[in-house]
Amino acid sequence: MDVSEKRYLELLSRSFPTAAKASAEIINLSAILNLPKGTEFFASDIHGEYEAFSHILRNGSGSIRLKIDAEFGDSLSEEEKRSLATLIYYPHEKMELVLSQVSDPGAWYAIMLPRLVAVCKRAARKYTRSRVRKALPDDFAYIIEELMTEDRHGEDKQAYYAAIIDAVIRTDRGGELIEALCQLIQRLAIERLHIIGDIYDRGPYPDVIMETLMDHHALDIQWGNHDIVWMGASLGQRGCIAHVVRNCARYGNLSILEDAYGINILPLASFALEAYRDDPCVAFGLKGNPELTPQELEMNVKIQKAMAIIQFKVEAKLIDENPDFGLEDRKLLDKIDYKRGTVLLDGSEYALTDTVFPTVDPDDPYRLTPEEEDVMQRLEQAFTGCEKLQRHMRFFLDAGSLYKIYNGNLLFHACVPLNEDGSLMETDVFGQKYKGRALYDVMERYVRAAFDDSDPEMRKRGRDLLWYMWLGEGSPLFAKSKMATFELYLIAEKEARKEVKNPFYAYQNDEHVMAGIFEDFGMDPATSRIVCGHVPVKAKDGEDPVRCGGRVLTIDGGFSKAYQPTTGIAGYTLISNSHGFVLAAHEPLESTRAAVVNEQDIHSSRRVVERVEKRTLVADTDTGKELKRQIVDLEQLLEAYRTGEVAEGGK
Repeated sequence: MDVSEKRYLELLSRSFPTAAKASAEIINLSAILNLPKGTEFFASDIHGEYEAFSHILRNGSGSIRLKIDAEFGDSLSEEEKRSLATLIYYPHEKMELVLSQVSDPGAWYAIMLPRLVAVCKRAARKYTRSRVRKALPDDFAYIIEELMTEDRHGEDKQAYYAAIIDAVIRTDRGGELIEALCQLIQRLAIERLHIIGDIYDRGPYPDVIMETLMDHHALDIQWGNHDIVWMGASLGQRGCIAHVVRNCARYGNLSILEDAYGINILPLASFALEAYRDDPCVAFGLKGNPELTPQELEMNVKIQKAMAIIQFKVEAKLIDENPDFGLEDRKLLDKIDYKRGTVLLDGSEYALTDTVFPTVDPDDPYRLTPEEEDVMQRLEQAFTGCEKLQRHMRFFLDAGSLYKIYNGNLLFHACVPLNEDGSLMETDVFGQKYKGRALYDVMERYVRAAFDDSDPEMRKRGRDLLWYMWLGEGSPLFAKSKMATFELYLIAEKEARKEVKNPFYAYQNDEHVMAGIFEDFGMDPATSRIVCGHVPVKAKDGEDPVRCGGRVLTIDGGFSKAYQPTTGIAGYTLISNSHGFVLAAHEPLESTRAAVVNEQDIHSSRRVVERVEKRTLVADTDTGKELKRQIVDLEQLLEAYRTGEVAEGGK
């Protein structure tokens, strides 16, 4: 045994000071290796749709209802099982409704508590007692643990268990225990949550989703392009701020800024309503039907146009400052013939759909007016000074990354940029070329530098790269030839608006190309798979989210209401458990109220993507590999105790 090995074992002995303790831990870890693998839950492109996402999280993508069916079979009616499921999903809301209707709350508690305990026991089957104990709420840990160890076929302690429930009801804590049990069931249903990007933009409640995720017991996030642009905005990056504000106005969601994050948009609104007072803003209608008053609609339209023009101006400055980004073709205000109302794009001249530009000087089109500069300064201060936004973005940093390799799955939001021939595409990052995993790694370093580097120049580079990652052709988060914001607003012709997807999407069924990606990330092509989102799957047109023989799973199914007409469904979730992979396609949720009052669950069709012949155990997972390493170390410590090379503590 060399000196460093002995030193390591001596340090390990502090945690396991005797041979008996080391042996006990080896026994414990060896047993855990033979438990079934926990359930992983994957979701992407949530886009602020809190109600739908929350419901699917609460019902474990339908897995909790399956546990109810398995536990009770025909002993409960369909109505009773539906009511029990709703109670588990929404314990506080459902209890409030039920207790307002029943004459004897105690009798209702006496019926529901044993049923919840039974579901809890079934949900806990694949966990150690220690793992379950750690998940128990402090106030009811002893009570729940005792109830969960009940043997329904034994008679010796039946009176004991009945007395526990009776005492809980008698002391008026039945409701609290029900909530605790329901939350425990939800927690046990999902061991780990993977969010494959895009929590922000389009939908109204990204902040509530963030608060929910911050309370989750085990999760990771792979940043999406819509997340990264909010991260940049939180740092005061002007290109990112301009997009975020414009996009909120475009979807009629300015309340995200005002109500959710307390960002004062009154100076912007005053400027927009004045500068575009006589402008009908014909090219700047809102997306969808946000149900605004006429006054709110006018304000959103004018703010959208005001921020679009500001965006074109501040982006031009960023393009000039970062020539390596290769975005010179995105500077289009200087390509406009303001007298004729046309623009020159890629050698062709197009008529503009809107020719009113009161804040643009044709001789110096990218100069911000004093009023625009004042608006941007105020927005910068508001974004960087918002404590709640900063807290949410810090959580992104702590829980998130650009990609993650977990249990043989390569998780990323959009793509690994490819060339037309399927080879890895190089992207210039501040003068150096990167591709594949190296591109992801260098971009993540710059993301973190934007927030935490001590060098102001590195923070500036990081901030600007956040903006590039939002819209750059070489960004693994954007995955298109160009961000056609200008064309979508101001040119009617479809050929000018076209954003060509990166070849990654054309090669998703090519085993050779996908194998090259796995190898670049240090993974085995025979056993690995990609899970990504970003591009909505047009399920209604027959598009298949399962590609390359199940090696690529694209799970953006349209959580965002704006995309549901495109996909024909209301989102996918992917479930990985000890039996294999299941893809669930969800129909829209009417509302949380309908779910509680009418006991309406989201209808989901489940498709088995892969069913393993031999049940996957903890030993087969990344956690299992770590436990095996720990066992090897402990066995070495045990041998050192036996040979006397390391002294047992207390001897």
